[in-house]
Amino acid sequence: MIVAVLLVVLALAVGGCACVLWAERGGPRWARAVANVTLIASELLHSSRKRRRGGLTPKSHSGD
Repeated sequence: MIVAVLLVVLALAVGGCACVLWAERGGPRWARAVANVTLIASELLHSSRKRRRGGLTPKSHSGD
């Protein structure tokens, strides 16, 4: 079951990237819409990662 979910997520990611490339080359309106959704989702994930890491302070390792 988890493998199926991961395959769907992978297919959506690859399809979104393909639409971004196609939209940059003047693809149809629906490809531009999918590209916009993909880019917005990417920005949201990126900003949520930054916020999660921003609160953590890096700890120095003593090297032992």
